[in-house]
Amino acid sequence: MRILHTSDWHIGRTFHGVDLLGDQEYALSAVAELVAEESVDVVVVPGDVYDRSIPSADAIAVCNRGFEAIRAADARIVATSGNHDSPARLGAGASFAAAGGLYLRTTVAAADQPVLLSDDDGEVAFYGIPYLEPEITRVELAVPQARSHAEILAAAMGRIRADIAGRPGVRAVVLAHAFVVGGEATGSERSISVGGVETVPLAEFDGIDYVALGHLHSPQTLSESVRYCGSPLPYSFGESSHRKAVWIVDLDANGLHAVRRREMPVVRGLSRLVGTLDELLNGAEFGRACEDYVSATLTDHARPIDAMRKLRERFPYAVHVEWERPQGNPELRYRERVHGRRDSEVARSFLDDVRGEPTDSEMVWLERAIAAATREPEAATVSTADATELTA
Repeated sequence: MRILHTSDWHIGRTFHGVDLLGDQEYALSAVAELVAEESVDVVVVPGDVYDRSIPSADAIAVCNRGFEAIRAADARIVATSGNHDSPARLGAGASFAAAGGLYLRTTVAAADQPVLLSDDDGEVAFYGIPYLEPEITRVELAVPQARSHAEILAAAMGRIRADIAGRPGVRAVVLAHAFVVGGEATGSERSISVGGVETVPLAEFDGIDYVALGHLHSPQTLSESVRYCGSPLPYSFGESSHRKAVWIVDLDANGLHAVRRREMPVVRGLSRLVGTLDELLNGAEFGRACEDYVSATLTDHARPIDAMRKLRERFPYAVHVEWERPQGNPELRYRERVHGRRDSEVARSFLDDVRGEPTDSEMVWLERAIAAATREPEAATVSTADATELTA
């Protein structure tokens, strides 16, 4: 049996406010093309199908078209819910969907109820463990004292192992949405730690023929049979160095036979650019990023005006801009920086920090304003004293 492992689609997610539905639909079409090219039998999706618990109508439409394209390529689909999904909404109509080859495992009760699919060597049992929030699932898993993800996952795996024991000769594949020890986060994942330790031990999956993990967004091999495939698209500039991929997993009569990596196409690159606004707009070396999502760090002496609009004239997919003075920011505390300095010197430094060196005429006006401000309290004090004297 040939399996394609993909996860963390996050359909409906935006990238610095930019709608990614078009990019996501392209990525799912690429998955369907790989299914056809590799003659894949089953596609497994261990969680975070959607980016939010209540996806938009457009996000649902993109997801449905992705599922349809995969089914049209002649693969069945087994999917679980992640920490971004709503288990109830994703799992709605699960029984009906199964008749069409889409098997949704989104409840704790169904974790030890496998999807049984057959090949020439017999049955393969696919167990889907949805994201398990300890506070919500510990009672249902009969471990009321559990507080950590490790304890909750151990309880779920105990049920799965009991079911496997009653199926002699069955090969087992587990889908789990969790943060397994040894995995590395990219920064675009939402933390799943709520009042407890979020990591779970790798040893919890010992003896399973293949474990398809979801949650972390970069392809990672924790052991030969336990892997993250990552997300099909980058969802932060911290993922700019990642090459997105899926795993092609082959099972034979004895279990895991081979795992191969197939890279996903780059829909749109990510570029971090550093320089003055003029350098970014005119430098030939930055031309390579014209079609990328761009994060720009500007090093002009003074903060450029309307920088994003100007950047988008050359980089239409610029999504983030920040200004960083080339001399950097002093590390001294404010009190130490102003100690022993005249008010006009402090004000001059402030203007220099936020907009550039003030002119001589500007300083004249500034000093007059400071002098006027310092005279007012003195005048007020004298008036109060006179008033007291008159009252007496």
